[in-house]
Amino acid sequence: MKLAVVGGGSTYTPELVDGFARLRDTLPVEELVLVDPATERLELVGGLARRIFAKQGHPGVIRTTSDLDAGIADADAVLLQLRVGGQAARGQDETWPLECGCVGQETTGAGGLAKALRTVPVVLDIAERVRRTNPEAWIIDFTNPVGIVTRALLQAGHKAVGLCNVAIGFQRKFAGLLGVEPGRVHLDHVGLNHLTWELGARLDGPGGEDVLPRLIRDHGDAVAEDLHMPRALLDRLGVVPSYYLRYYYQHDEVVRELRTSPSRASQVAQMERELLALYGDPALDEKPELLAKRGGAFYSEAAVDLAASLLGGRDGRGSPHQVVNAYNNGTLPFLPDDAVIEVQAAVDGKGARPLPVPRLDPLLAGLVSHVSAYEDLALDAALRGGRERVFTALLAHPLIGQYEYAERLTDALIAHNREHLAWA
Repeated sequence: MKLAVVGGGSTYTPELVDGFARLRDTLPVEELVLVDPATERLELVGGLARRIFAKQGHPGVIRTTSDLDAGIADADAVLLQLRVGGQAARGQDETWPLECGCVGQETTGAGGLAKALRTVPVVLDIAERVRRTNPEAWIIDFTNPVGIVTRALLQAGHKAVGLCNVAIGFQRKFAGLLGVEPGRVHLDHVGLNHLTWELGARLDGPGGEDVLPRLIRDHGDAVAEDLHMPRALLDRLGVVPSYYLRYYYQHDEVVRELRTSPSRASQVAQMERELLALYGDPALDEKPELLAKRGGAFYSEAAVDLAASLLGGRDGRGSPHQVVNAYNNGTLPFLPDDAVIEVQAAVDGKGARPLPVPRLDPLLAGLVSHVSAYEDLALDAALRGGRERVFTALLAHPLIGQYEYAERLTDALIAHNREHLAWA
């Protein structure tokens, strides 16, 4: 089995490699190719990756290349974890929206739209090259904004599934609070990427006992602290929102915090410098503790599980049910079939098919509908370009929604991203 990781020079990659090494019985990787145009970073990451495999006795071969076509050739699955424009572009996404009093964040609001506009054309080009060389390969997208990028891939007819680590993070958190093995916790995880709620937490499968009310009652303070939200909000909702809902439920407070704190991009850039220095140490043969602060917790376990299920016809042993991003296809009846939602799905060699979900309360369904409509407009802007399409998407976003702000943000977005927008 051959896997290719596009964006393999990311400082995330040792987390992924560690998962491949530990979980080789689930996903027997024979060849892993890390693909990245940043050759200096790639060699540092690749060196550590080989040492991780060697220490854990993994027999697989790890190669590095800046040649995309060579890297993806004959791959059974291609994992996308790229960042167009790097941390510098992320830093801009987190900064200029604040000038209008709007959230500056890399996956939602105006910054999220900027990232989508930069990313979708690049991802579609990569996917087309995968299809030309090996059309049977699966594409697993971890590149944000995952919902919009996955929808672009699916609409173009690619064999693609989107992946995010929010759900597995909740699963591990809840399992720890309950004192049970993570595999016993099945989440009723519903919504759009970075706009989800845990409607239930069931023990031992979809039909198991829902222990979420007990979790909120007995451990609500700990959960709320992790989310940086008030405990009272969890009690009133009766469900657990993802931490990205804080941008909606506490928008003005978050803007005040972002205006007075170092940006996440600057913090990550510093971490990346430190991580790359560590990766260059030939004595290092395991992922360093600092990597846990970089983000992407449990990404490797989720990626291994998904790849194993999609490649199940080749001795994979992935879980039958996983939280992924896939076409709605009637799962949420108030959304179009071709909307991409993030829910539990049955995953096998044929792809991901969402499982039935509980009826969403209007408080949740209304926001999902609103953001899904924005995502439709955002994808149109990413595919066809043009100032008017950018403006319309910004006006539609519930974190913006005002004519004056949308006008100013449109100009700022184009000015800060002109080098990445072919039409600008």
